[in-house]
Amino acid sequence: MSEQHTPRSLIVTFYGAYGRAAPGPVPVAELVRLLAPVGVDAPSVRSSVSRLKRRGLLVPARTAAGAAGYALSPDARQLLDDGDRRIYANPPAARQGGGWVLAVFSVPESERQKRHVLRSRLAGLGFGTAAPGVWIAPAHLYEETRHTLERLQLAAYVDLFRGEHLGFAATSEAVGRWWDLAAIAKQHEAFLDRHEPVLRSWQGRTDTPPDAAYRDYLLALDSWRRLPYADPGLPAELLPDGWPGERSAEVFAALDERLREAGARFATPDPSTPQR
Repeated sequence: MSEQHTPRSLIVTFYGAYGRAAPGPVPVAELVRLLAPVGVDAPSVRSSVSRLKRRGLLVPARTAAGAAGYALSPDARQLLDDGDRRIYANPPAARQGGGWVLAVFSVPESERQKRHVLRSRLAGLGFGTAAPGVWIAPAHLYEETRHTLERLQLAAYVDLFRGEHLGFAATSEAVGRWWDLAAIAKQHEAFLDRHEPVLRSWQGRTDTPPDAAYRDYLLALDSWRRLPYADPGLPAELLPDGWPGERSAEVFAALDERLREAGARFATPDPSTPQR
């Protein structure tokens, strides 16, 4: 397993891709089975699930058959639902314009830890820094930003605004200050290096075995789902020539179309699998 594909990340990716559709809690034994193809052993599954439970993302529950299992918390479902709008957007919504959303925050010194959390969360949502305490993102991120700040009980420290950039520098120049575009481009290129050869391999096949489809899809999704957060989806006219984001989005979309449904057949719980 690569450093990028951690057990905890792969479990979240599994729930986002397939676990939400389960009719009830996913048995622990089934999680162990489903994480094995991507290189996660049983002890790592159990310890990572415990961490996700402490974070409030997974809720322990019994299946209809009485087996120990885990379901998504309401907050986790909201997080994944918000993520779907980015992960599966093609083309990204911001490519169509729509202005900007600004987040302006002020946190008392006595609560400075919340200032750190705010900066971290806004960066994780794809915001760039326009000025100290002033963060900017394409306007389509407003709803997700609102959900996130409310979920983390940080809304009281933030004001959100919609607006246009009116100068004085050209917007294409300004976005180079607001975001580290070179670093984002490298993430796209790394995704392409790992997963474009996988796509080419599948394009040369006429069969789609569910186990192999599941493995390759889960790994691709685990890599891809971070990118729409690092890259907020800026309009093409504001990006450098040769921007790799469009190509990486096309590769993921092609893998999603080819592999996701076949992978679901492997991810469907097998009634004959022992549950404990």
